[in-house]
Amino acid sequence: MSEKIFIGVAWPYANGPLHQGQMVGSFLPADCLARYHRQRGDRVLMVSGSDTFGTPVTVRAEQEGRSPQDVVDEFHQSFLKSLDWLGITMDTYTTTGTDNHRETIQAIFAKLLENGDIFMKTMTLLYCPNDERFLPDRYVEGTCPHCGSDRARGDECESCSRALDALELVDPGCKLCGATPEPRESDHFFLRLSAYGDRLRDWISQQSHWRKHVVNFSLGIINEGLKDRAITRDLTWGVPVPSDELGPGKSIYVWFENVLGYLSAAKEWAQNRGEPEAWREFWQDPACRSYYFVGKDNIFFHALSLPVTIMAYGNTDGQLLNLPHDVPANHYSNVAGEKASASRNSAIWINDLIGRYDPDAVRYYLCATMPETSDSDFTWRDFVARNNNELVATWGNLVNRTLTMTHRNFDGAVPDPGELDARAEALLARVEAGLEEAGAQLDACHFRAALGTAMSLAQEANKFLDETAPWKALKEDRAAAGRSLYTVLCAINGLKIAFSPFLPFTCQRLHEYLGYSTPLTDAGWALERLDAGHALVEPQPLYAKLEPDIVENEEERLAS
Repeated sequence: MSEKIFIGVAWPYANGPLHQGQMVGSFLPADCLARYHRQRGDRVLMVSGSDTFGTPVTVRAEQEGRSPQDVVDEFHQSFLKSLDWLGITMDTYTTTGTDNHRETIQAIFAKLLENGDIFMKTMTLLYCPNDERFLPDRYVEGTCPHCGSDRARGDECESCSRALDALELVDPGCKLCGATPEPRESDHFFLRLSAYGDRLRDWISQQSHWRKHVVNFSLGIINEGLKDRAITRDLTWGVPVPSDELGPGKSIYVWFENVLGYLSAAKEWAQNRGEPEAWREFWQDPACRSYYFVGKDNIFFHALSLPVTIMAYGNTDGQLLNLPHDVPANHYSNVAGEKASASRNSAIWINDLIGRYDPDAVRYYLCATMPETSDSDFTWRDFVARNNNELVATWGNLVNRTLTMTHRNFDGAVPDPGELDARAEALLARVEAGLEEAGAQLDACHFRAALGTAMSLAQEANKFLDETAPWKALKEDRAAAGRSLYTVLCAINGLKIAFSPFLPFTCQRLHEYLGYSTPLTDAGWALERLDAGHALVEPQPLYAKLEPDIVENEEERLAS
């Protein structure tokens, strides 16, 4: 029986190109999960979009003397190109600047305001006397009071992942002019998070399938005492506040409205299909599992703030909105020991890789080093080594030598194996079991483990091929050579499925080399044994070896 799976991918600020940290932190794991469930025949909706109203956009716009919309337009198009190149299969990729998004957010805001879960109070904010304005959180930088990092921002510290208030920063400064801001009072709306601490604690404590660091971080914040949080800002660039109480010059805080973009994007998807109510099956059917893929610095907003908003919103048309099934937040993918950052212009930019590398080679490395339990480091030396020693020498070599040998010696068709011996049956049984194992790992969001399972199976198939040596048997026992090659061909036919969530482009090519004319996505999640005489297509190598001098060249590019 098929399942319903909803996948929300963190909305990247449209203030710079996409980088490897965003890909490995949210887009790639989400795509792997979506591809797995689609391969199984499940109903999947995966949505995201460009974050139009984040203050990183206005900071860049002011620094460059441009309008925020100009910045958004440039990088939204850049995002679309990068996502397409890397094969990220979004069902809807939109922006937070649509009328649909604004209407969705304002309706939820108005209901929470009516319910008393949003309330107004006067708060103290930092004001820049030099620029003569209140400073939104991203316009303030200083020292984190919790970990001592001197690069903390007014909304969060990337070093320790704590959500912050700009007033907490030690030695704060205005990001644009460097002046020391001063505290002044301003009226704002707040989300009544404090009223939901017990309910959140009970709910999160039941999520035994969540990653340990997500649960520990969330419960730690709750146990310290969940504080009400301002959800409006002194900015005109944003979703307008649906209330006249605050006066002009205010907008809804991006971290209230962008996480609700998963709902507005689902509604946009449904409208584009001509089925305006179809979003409900992913947001109101309790049987639907919803996943939110984010970096660890966004745990607060997805595991705490968004669930509170959903709880506070309550019934809509007599039905509740679904709470997250999982928030599989990844740690950071670092470059030279530091978190990748568009704001600091320090990262491996995806658009810079287009035309220079094969997208599956990039996908493989990022998935193989995915920071699921701790931070990882992107290094070009490791990228080249893993490409050459794993992707090319293990998986690619297995495919190329098996298909080439078969095509040359058996008239381009699958050999007749006769009766398989116990060793051959054992390998195929192992591939069948490995497919189930990898599927369970993907379903649990253990992506590195699932990729490791697939690579381990490829190693076993290589060992079988070496031991049965069909290139020798061809001279002495052609039937034995046929059995060997048949067995490995069938194993490869199963392995292409296990690898397909990670390596979609090359697995589709392999599917075609194996003589299939239908999309690989139609093949299901099971090993299919090939028929003797089934016509094959003459293969080409799936992967290319990278030269060692790439390391030095890329490190020089990174340094510059």
